[in-house]
Amino acid sequence: MNSSALVLERVDAGDRAEFQSSVLAGLSRMPRAIPAKFLYDAAGSALFDAICELPEYYLTRTEIGILRQCAGGIAALAGPGCALVEFGSGSSVKSRLLIEALQELVAYVPIDISRHHLDETAQRLRRDYPGLRVEPVCADYMVLKALPAGLPLASRRLGFFPGSTIGNLEPDEATAFLRRVRGLLGREGALVLGTDLKKDPRRLHDAYNDASGVTAAFTLNLLSRMNRELGADFDLAAFEHEAFYNAAESRIEIYFKSLKRQTVHVAGRKFSFSAGERVHTEYSYKYDDASMAALARSGGFEIVRTWTDPARQFAVSFLRGVP
Repeated sequence: MNSSALVLERVDAGDRAEFQSSVLAGLSRMPRAIPAKFLYDAAGSALFDAICELPEYYLTRTEIGILRQCAGGIAALAGPGCALVEFGSGSSVKSRLLIEALQELVAYVPIDISRHHLDETAQRLRRDYPGLRVEPVCADYMVLKALPAGLPLASRRLGFFPGSTIGNLEPDEATAFLRRVRGLLGREGALVLGTDLKKDPRRLHDAYNDASGVTAAFTLNLLSRMNRELGADFDLAAFEHEAFYNAAESRIEIYFKSLKRQTVHVAGRKFSFSAGERVHTEYSYKYDDASMAALARSGGFEIVRTWTDPARQFAVSFLRGVP
């Protein structure tokens, strides 16, 4: 392993012990829920990349379009000599727009829970940007307490949290995350944050229920992962993906749902499901100007500038830490 691939607070996607304990705990309580981070093993990460290419899933292409337009503005606000720190980097497609725009970039620090995905991304970036220092961190960014000790000192650490991933966090979790990020980025740090905006519920429904079934496969891959890694015996044909918009909470809710009364074994434990019973896997909160500003303040930031697409479907904001 390259010495620069420092692992802090390591939560590898293949860490079956944590996966098992979280799954057993989540299936033992009512209502049942399994943390969304476990959707992103190697197969899940690849499926999510496929979701981002779907015609119904406007989020990725809209955010990329905004970033293409505002990357220069972000670079001007950030100033030269930054270290770019991406939380939940995935394949780092969007971060390339910032890597190419930022002046005198001293390092790129992609943080991701999937070791396989992270290593592949780091290799591609080192190949495509041979002069760039790449410091991958395999970690759960929700519990990360420090960045690589060898990270070059920079006038500012610029965090990057795209994809409206902040929407996957419940309000108290989002606040706690932003406060942690505020500490990781330091006194002079700033954050580029992508947020999905409130819109027509039909548009939202279609984005999470694509006609080709890729999002359903992404959700049900969690069952396949439990079968592979925990010796479970889920019959995928006996469950389905379910996603809907909860207008009262301003969020998409995602579940896998049992289609019949059945019993499933997981890691030697037996769990009974009733017909129609749901297991929660993910939320996706949607924001407007007021709720974005409130979220930033709760995490110790202020919004300096926000860019949106003409239809105001998505927003990219530059946040600066408040003293």
